[in-house]
Amino acid sequence: MGYDMGIKTIKFDDMNWDKDYTANKAYSQSKLAQIMSVYELQDRLEKSWNTNVKVYACHPGSSRTSLIKSSGSPVMRFIFWLMTLSPLTQSAEKGAYSQVMCAVEENLDQKGFYGPTGRNNWVGPVWAHEIKPHAKNKEVSKRLWDISEKETSATWDLR
Repeated sequence: MGYDMGIKTIKFDDMNWDKDYTANKAYSQSKLAQIMSVYELQDRLEKSWNTNVKVYACHPGSSRTSLIKSSGSPVMRFIFWLMTLSPLTQSAEKGAYSQVMCAVEENLDQKGFYGPTGRNNWVGPVWAHEIKPHAKNKEVSKRLWDISEKETSATWDLR
């Protein structure tokens, strides 16, 4: 859900955050970029006659992994530690449910956004839930895709 906690677009003029870097904003942008890339790939695959590949946007919710312990600021580590004492987090195993569901469940809507549906979409049963419109901004996602191809020298031949 970090995609919705930052600037809600891609900082094209400074994508590497060389100026005004903050870990949380950069993290949020990275989550937004991942989701936008999924929806852009979906659109490109739909236009292709050469594939049956399906891709889905999903997230693990608030899962107890080592991510915050190994990369969070001291304040974030303390806050997350407090959260682990509450019902606001779930095991790493339960955090993997949405990815497993997207890999094996048939007939899921590719336009959905899958993850836990309880307590602010942090924990609980997995299914599709709301995704904010800025994550599906076609102009931004296309520009991000084009820049990503240019910067990585990798292209997708989807004919």
